[in-house]
Amino acid sequence: MPEYAQADLAPSGRRLPPESHEDAWVTPDGWRLRRLTVPPLPGTPARGRLLFLPGRGDIFEKHLEFFEELQAGGWHVISFDWRGQGGSGRLGLDTTTGHIEDFTVWLDDLSSFWQDWFRPGEGPHVLVGHSMGGHLALRAVAERRVNPDAVILSAPMLGFFAPGLPVWLQHVYARSMAALGDSRRPAWKGGEKPGSTTALRMHLLTHDERRHDDEMWWRAQRPDLGTGAASWRWMERAVASRRALFAPGVLEGVHVPVLLISTSSDRLVSHGAVVEAARRLPDAQLIALGKEARHEVLREVDAVRAPLIAAIHAFLDERAPKSLNAKS
Repeated sequence: MPEYAQADLAPSGRRLPPESHEDAWVTPDGWRLRRLTVPPLPGTPARGRLLFLPGRGDIFEKHLEFFEELQAGGWHVISFDWRGQGGSGRLGLDTTTGHIEDFTVWLDDLSSFWQDWFRPGEGPHVLVGHSMGGHLALRAVAERRVNPDAVILSAPMLGFFAPGLPVWLQHVYARSMAALGDSRRPAWKGGEKPGSTTALRMHLLTHDERRHDDEMWWRAQRPDLGTGAASWRWMERAVASRRALFAPGVLEGVHVPVLLISTSSDRLVSHGAVVEAARRLPDAQLIALGKEARHEVLREVDAVRAPLIAAIHAFLDERAPKSLNAKS
């Protein structure tokens, strides 16, 4: 643990929230997932339980500020790194490539984790997912693998930003590339997006230099957590999973209240796909942003972020109120 991360005067993005702790949760097949638990502060009335799912290549350290805000409101927050990234091992050919044989592996992990984490009488239980985590959250709900009282999706990866390239053609291309060699090989050089460089990284993610620097600080302190490009198998399976999620009747069968936050300036995931999902979901609220926000909408500058945090709390108060019989 970095010494600075424990300092009381450290910025909220560079220290673990008070009372929180890290450990590992073991899946039924023996895989160790790095987990962070952020309980409510002592003396704070319990509000409910919230599971946060990070995106592709993410680490939960990126979201500590958000976790601490939820903690202050009485939420018991849990997050984990997905199998094969962050502090939960690797599945690819090297220590950086993000690989998965099929998204159902992650859905199985999430389903098992949820069953172990769910506490009757301590609800409401809320599922929050960012980017790829949002995709997996929505698929898990659609497939009845989890039973949250409400869902919040932050820039969910419901499609790739690929103007002019239809989904079926994306799938053909990714499938062809995966078949040309070892499908575990990286699909590009670098991090978030093909052709992106370290210098351009922030311009894909956020306008807020401080919050971006907080992430870079953690990556310097814990270099073994870094994940780079996705594998070709990941690319092909991501498009296949997207097609399954958008199949006729799937989204229409989700009756849990869903809050979606997306931006038309996103250059990683498809804003149009999020808009379509919001239209098809029976009980959805969409916050559509523009040029003021990049992909990491919850790590934006305060002027953009503050109204989003207020909207999240308002959504939870209305659609996931504390149960009268919930334990304090």
